[in-house]
Formats: sequence, structure tokens, C-alpha cells
Amino acid sequence: MITRLTPQDASFYRLESSSNPIHIGSLAIVRNADIGAGGQVLDYDRLVDLVEARLSLVPRYRRKVREIPFALGRPVWVEDSCFDITYHIRRSALPSPGTDGQLHELVARLASRPLDQTRPLWEMYLIEGLSDGRCAVFTKTHSALVDGDTALEIGHVILDASTSPRGIADDAWRAPREPRDTELLVGALTHLAAQPREALEVFRDAGSGAFGVLGATGKAVDSVIAAVRAATIGAPDSPLNARTSRNRRFDVVRTDLEDYRKIRKRFDCSINDVILAVVTGALRNWLLSRGEALTDPTTLRAVVPMSVYVEDALGDRLEPASEVSSFLIDLPVGEPNPVMRLSHISHATEANSKHRRGVRARTLVHLAGFAPASLHAMSVRAASTFAEHTFNLVITNAPGPQTPMYIGGARMLEMYPVSPLLRNQASSIGITSYDGRVFYGLNADRDAMADIGVLAASVHESMEEMLGAGI
Repeated sequence: MITRLTPQDASFYRLESSSNPIHIGSLAIVRNADIGAGGQVLDYDRLVDLVEARLSLVPRYRRKVREIPFALGRPVWVEDSCFDITYHIRRSALPSPGTDGQLHELVARLASRPLDQTRPLWEMYLIEGLSDGRCAVFTKTHSALVDGDTALEIGHVILDASTSPRGIADDAWRAPREPRDTELLVGALTHLAAQPREALEVFRDAGSGAFGVLGATGKAVDSVIAAVRAATIGAPDSPLNARTSRNRRFDVVRTDLEDYRKIRKRFDCSINDVILAVVTGALRNWLLSRGEALTDPTTLRAVVPMSVYVEDALGDRLEPASEVSSFLIDLPVGEPNPVMRLSHISHATEANSKHRRGVRARTLVHLAGFAPASLHAMSVRAASTFAEHTFNLVITNAPGPQTPMYIGGARMLEMYPVSPLLRNQASSIGITSYDGRVFYGLNADRDAMADIGVLAASVHESMEEMLGAGI
């Protein structure tokens, strides 16, 4: 099956470079000690079998990108005739008993490596040797591969709600013959003959070599007047904006969902607002640790492509909404009062709620499984619709299930997003709630953010400050 990349898919594919990997990552930590049997629940062979059985749910994971000869059209997805699942699923180990710090360093190095563009654009690592009978599964998928609507992230489908993996019908996939270049060329010319407007764009782009992410995504996402007005104003100067390398640092933060609910109830706001207020306080403390001069009006501008948290009447359940929305928001890092920071943010998110850029997420909210990985991928897509000079960082936030989930029978304990850095962005913050906890994944440029650990510690400080406010 040959499918042409959408304009936004093609934009992300072109955006990748050796110094700018554009893949979405997720890190799941699981309890892997079978106390009764004295062995492991999840090993490499079991993981390969599990993923292979679920590939029918994410068929694009068996497809690779092929360029059209002479650049006469957008690239296409084609079935990989030499698909080898053991190339994509790999095994790594820490010196036992491996520490969390060693795991984070390994994830940073794995996240730094670009994907092989001659094969389907994903990799998965089983990382063994963690202390306390744990292991980790790290997945990275090119942003062009996941759109959240018709193509999901593989982490979305390999989790189950019980220790017994659900059965999936065999799709009897067989590797087909790949199309020749001449076939791709004829197909592209036929398509262009039926689409004269697209033909003019292709010939123009072929002449200039211009495949800008904004131009292509602008065709895929409707413009919103209020967002465009905001985007004309440059973001404040910040150490978060710097020339970056391909090398990364990674750190995490673990917090309790109940703390956010307490603050939400006390100040009659949303959980999204509380999360942003905690992040704002953490960024404030981090800036102060760097000796940055902050005054009351000082702000950082974040592009916040948030999937909205929907709570039930009792506030006991969190679910993703049917779209991922994005907007620019000024985070009041100069405000010393945590209650005032929350108030500013609450008013800003309410004002922006009518002017968000929405991206459909209907497929992932109706499919059983763990949605955050796909939601974070969609969030990065939404963030890319803003010009790079208009914001300081990207914050993605996606709700997960509040009951335990399992990978091949092994219980998942923690889950962290590993969001990519957009151009000249020194850090990204991905946030996911799961099983009563809220997990932060902090991805950063290795040189520009050597103090990412300070930002991680500042999240806890900010949370304590918020919990003590207004008492």
C-alpha cells in the first residue's frame, strides 16, 4: 500500500537533521520481578512477540518513507519489504543494580541518535538491570509517523489493563514487493495531473528546495486570528532559547495527583492551571539559580499544546478530550506570589480557550489503551504551527489512566514523555498523569542545559510552595 505523506508529515520529515532529531520518546518503567516464580515477567522475546502481535493496530510501523524521483511530490509511505522487527526492538542493560540516574543518562544518549531513514522510523529498547527488580521500555518514534488520528504511537497499543495481554486478530501481513522509482514517478505525475494547484506548489518547492514547516503546516491547520496576532510578538529573551546540538540530557520528576486536586479545589481552577502554575514556579526558581534578574512583569512564553483534562462529576477520573489544543501563554515567572501566579495563568487559559488551535484526536480517545504517547506526539505537531521566535519553550500535558497498566504482564510503575526539542529550544517539558501520580519528563540540550537537575528539583519546591499557599 502506497500512501502520500500529508503536508504536515512531510514537514516533520524534512525538519529532521543530524543536530535536530524530531522523534517522540516515551519511557515506561515496569516491575519485572515475578516474586512467586523467582524470574522475570517481561524479557526480550516476550516483548518482541507482544509488539509483533500489535503491529496490525499501528500498520505504519511497518512502512518506510520513499522519496519521489526529482522531488516531484511529497514522499510516500511504502511497506518495508525487508521489515525486521528485531532491528527495531533492541536490548540494553545497565550495570546491575542500575540507578535511575544511569537510566536517565542512557535515555539521553538514545534520544540523541537520529533514526535510520532507510527503515520504518521507530525503535524500542528493553533496558534491563534496574534496581529493585525493575526494567524499562524506551520507545522513540519519528514525529512524521504519528498523527494521533489515523496513526497512533506504538506505546498506545502495547499496554493492557490486566496481567493477561488481550488477544489481537492476526492480520496475516506479508512483505510485499516495493515499488520501483519509475512506479513512484508515474504515480506522482498522475496525482499532480489531477491536482494542478498542488503541482504548482511542488514545482515551486522543487526549484527552491523550500519545505518549511510553517508553510506546510499552515495548509493543514486553520489559522486562528487571535493566535496569529500573538505570534507577531517575539518571545522574551531567555536562556531557554539557544543554538542546540543533537546531544541531550534527561531528568524526571514524580509528583502526586492528589496534591494538584487539593490546589484545584482550594482555588477553584482547573488541574491544567495548577500544573502550569507549578511549572512556572519551577522555572522562576531555576532562573533565579542562574542569577537572572527577575522583576514582577518578567514572563516566559510557552506554547502549550494541551490535551484538556476532563474530570467526572466526582473529580475521580481523568480522560482526554476529543482534540489537542494549543495556544501561547505568558508564564509570570517574575511574580513572587504563587497564588497570583496561579490567578494570572487561570485568567490567561480561560481567555485563550476560545482561540485555540485544535487537532483531532478521535481515534485515540475511542481506542482502548494508553493514550498519552499519541497525545504528546500530537501536541508537538500543534506546537510546530507557531514561529520559533514567538515562544521560549514547549510544555505538553496529557492525562493517562488512573488504574494500573501492564506490558506483557509486567506492571507499569511510571511513564515519562521524552518530547523533542524544536529548533533553538534548549528544553521541553512533557507531563503525564498515571495511576495517581503526575510524571514530568525534562528533555534538554546537553550544553545549554547542564543544570537540568536544578529545574527538576525546582518542580518539587514549587509544588511545596503552592500547597502552602492560601492556608
